Amino acid sequence: MKIAPISEELFQRAQHSIPGGVNSPVRAFRAVGGNPRFMVSAKGAYMFDEDGNRYIELINSWGPMILGHAADIVQEAVQKAIPDSLSFGAPTRKEIEIAELIVDLVPSIEKVRMVNSGTEATMSAIRVARGYTGRNKMIKFEGCYHGHGDSFLIAAGSGAITLGVPDSPGVTQGVAADTLTAPFNDLEAVKTLVEANKNQIAAIILEPVAGNMGLVLPAPGFLQGLRDLCTKEGIVLIFDEVMTGFRLAPGGAQQLYGVTPDMTTLGKIIGGGMPVGAYGGKKEIMDFVAPAGPVYQAGTLSGNPIAMSAGMAMLQYLQSHREVYTNLEQTTSSMVTGMRENMQQLGLNYTINHVGSMFSIFFTEQPVTDFESAKTSDTAQFGRYFNSMLQRGIYLAPSQYESLFVSTAITDDLVQEYLQANREALEEAAR
Repeated sequence: MKIAPISEELFQRAQHSIPGGVNSPVRAFRAVGGNPRFMVSAKGAYMFDEDGNRYIELINSWGPMILGHAADIVQEAVQKAIPDSLSFGAPTRKEIEIAELIVDLVPSIEKVRMVNSGTEATMSAIRVARGYTGRNKMIKFEGCYHGHGDSFLIAAGSGAITLGVPDSPGVTQGVAADTLTAPFNDLEAVKTLVEANKNQIAAIILEPVAGNMGLVLPAPGFLQGLRDLCTKEGIVLIFDEVMTGFRLAPGGAQQLYGVTPDMTTLGKIIGGGMPVGAYGGKKEIMDFVAPAGPVYQAGTLSGNPIAMSAGMAMLQYLQSHREVYTNLEQTTSSMVTGMRENMQQLGLNYTINHVGSMFSIFFTEQPVTDFESAKTSDTAQFGRYFNSMLQRGIYLAPSQYESLFVSTAITDDLVQEYLQANREALEEAAR
């Protein structure tokens, strides 16, 4: 692996015109040490940087590249759409077609509104839930990330019924007062919050499979317990499936676990990697969205024809090739099994969480079931591991608290290449 002088120069240059030199904080590598590599292209399982290095990568643009980078079917759909104009700001047939496909695939969605990002989707879903219920407060879970909307940038207080405090300057105390937090997988804590704020909770929002404290799976009965509680108390249950939608199953985590929320937020894959998001749910809730109802939400680029074309190509392929999910599960299981063998042979403390084509390594001996247990991981060791893998041509998420994603472009040969690098990097990181 070459050193990266061009990436170093670009990063120094970027800091003069871009805050921190990056357009999203995790890209700055501050959690793992060193400076970011600047990419120029990607195809299949590989990304290529400015210095001519090639990486097997397991981020897949944080999930959407389920068929690998620059998948031919998506590229062809985009190229076909471009000559007709990049944006209309007016309705198109493609918006209807992709909406109908989403409604057909996702159990909870009877109507859907297209937006431009996962953050926009979650912000809008919370607003609609508040408008629908006439209530102001919401419950979110520690370690679940729902984009950078003000309502979601709240850290937990010291107790189960403590109000949140802003986790970022610029988030007001008023917003924080309406945001309650609970530990992930702690149903009793949620019940306590609901009881202490009787008839004031508009929504409970969560990643049904958390991907932003590292990968954390829902405990048996947790999702169904939330479903039952929300039904009893008239609370809108929102699954944030921006990461898991169409990745864990054609109908997302809600199909995989058999629990249907009232609303769902989507992103990433439904644009085939283009900037896109969506929120949808029960007809009676979605009919509160303007112009059908009083809750206002709009966007000039919503339903962008290029993004819709890319998304249709991706979703139609996944709908007609259900074997993708079985194959991804087999590939990811082979990787996880090999990693466990490597770590056991080296005598390392570790936990690996895995579902479908998503997984995370935690350098801790205890099970990781929520944000507090995720934080017991040895982040310094992870940083050494990350950089060792990078030097061996494996590009991982530059943070302990992110999930990794496997694409169909990962062949059996690449699994073995990855596992060899994994063993060498683990040995180096443990020194």
